[in-house]
Amino acid sequence: MTGDLLLITGPPAVGKMTVGRAVAARSDYRLFHNHHTIEPLLEVFGHGTRAFDVLNEEFRLRVVQEAAADRLSLVFTFAWWVDQPEDVAAVRRYIGPYVDAGLTIRCVELYADLTTRLARNVGADRIAAKPSKADLAWSDAHVRELDARSRMNTDPDRPSAADDLLRHLPHLRLDTEGRTADDVATEVLDWVGA
Repeated sequence: MTGDLLLITGPPAVGKMTVGRAVAARSDYRLFHNHHTIEPLLEVFGHGTRAFDVLNEEFRLRVVQEAAADRLSLVFTFAWWVDQPEDVAAVRRYIGPYVDAGLTIRCVELYADLTTRLARNVGADRIAAKPSKADLAWSDAHVRELDARSRMNTDPDRPSAADDLLRHLPHLRLDTEGRTADDVATEVLDWVGA
């Protein structure tokens, strides 16, 4: 496998980074998780500021562009609001360099109930990789707020703005509740043929 882009999406604390690490540890994929850009920008600009939003998008896109140019197999993890056209447009920009290079793109969508995600939200590994999550009260409230505000998972029974994009990509939905990251990674790697 060379030059594949594997998107791992889903809501906060569903296991995107952890599964991505397990996939990368057992394959040629390299991990690029969303907090690789978030954490350094938070220290300078603060979350949600104009500069943060602009640079976060630019940094992510540049990493993906260079990875595609070097034909790297990349796991890119992030949360997106599947019912918001602007988030779908951002994902289209992210996959564009791999599309332009004629490389394979796949999407693995992870989901789990809120109780499971709140329990995972306090994991030491998660906090070590994402220092902005160290304020556990804030992080808990943030996961709950995002869960209540918008959809971060598709649903076969409820159309979303993401459906058209996902119809054109191999797309695997996986429930992570009660499963280890290694178990989920095994299923992902079997699915991609690695």
